[in-house]
Amino acid sequence: MAPGIIRRRFGDKDGAPMPLDPQVPAPFEVIAVQDAIVACDGGGGVLGHPRVFLTLVDGMVVCPYCSRTYVLKGSEAERRLAGGTAAAARDRAA
Repeated sequence: MAPGIIRRRFGDKDGAPMPLDPQVPAPFEVIAVQDAIVACDGGGGVLGHPRVFLTLVDGMVVCPYCSRTYVLKGSEAERRLAGGTAAAARDRAA
């Protein structure tokens, strides 16, 4: 989350704000593929997750275990994500 955003502590009766961790997590991994069915095991060998086979719908699918996003090369979903990534990079630079 962004620096300066606050939330209330669990069980805090006076409602004192508590700052959140200023570190912003890295965006999820986006992988362009050529097939409509992909296999995901989370990578990382034994630190991954069980292998699942996912079917791309409307050119993309998100792994329910690791949140990797798979997009079909040349699809509208790939163009949307590429455009969103570029826009996000411009916003961060500003």
